[in-house]
Amino acid sequence: MAATSGSGTGTLLLADISGYTAFLQAVAEAHAEDLRAGRFVPEAYPLLTSLLDGVVDRIAPPFEVSEVEGDAVFAFAAEGSLALRGPSVIAFLAGCYQAYRARLQKAMDVMPCACDACSSIGGLELKFVVHRGTYIVQSIAGRQSLLGPDVTVAHLLLKNHVRDLIGRVAYALLTESAVTHLEVPVDHALAITEEYEHFPAIRGYVIPFPPN
Repeated sequence: MAATSGSGTGTLLLADISGYTAFLQAVAEAHAEDLRAGRFVPEAYPLLTSLLDGVVDRIAPPFEVSEVEGDAVFAFAAEGSLALRGPSVIAFLAGCYQAYRARLQKAMDVMPCACDACSSIGGLELKFVVHRGTYIVQSIAGRQSLLGPDVTVAHLLLKNHVRDLIGRVAYALLTESAVTHLEVPVDHALAITEEYEHFPAIRGYVIPFPPN
């Protein structure tokens, strides 16, 4: 039951682990017999949970987590609550990515299973979408749940054409509205335009993160 509701404007952040679903499927297939017998839980599963926990730890604060959506963390910062501006925005995202890579390396180091599926955990990458817009907020079970067209846009941007520009690497995709509001320098970013049904074209900028 919703305890409170209202509307707001702010910065929306999605941190998504690319390849998460395919990885889980591969692990499930590789260990299908043991899973059916209920004999054990593949070590890859708690290690993935640890990766998501690490993402949450890095982004909250300054953002407030709204939901953990399977392979993604959705967070927001209400207008006036986010001190990040200019180059510090990029530094913050890069720091989140570096911490993720460090935790991923630890997961690889302690992975006890050497099968091809479990060993492929090192291929999981992290991507960010940053958007600014309005939203409707409801408090459900003590957590702020966000709704609205701009929330939908942020989620749609997880399915994009960035890979066509930079290949399979980690990156941050910031919409034009986020770049303008947060005063993010984009002189060396790659411009991109994404189009989705029912929405006007969305212009943004892509900042790749080199692997550690």
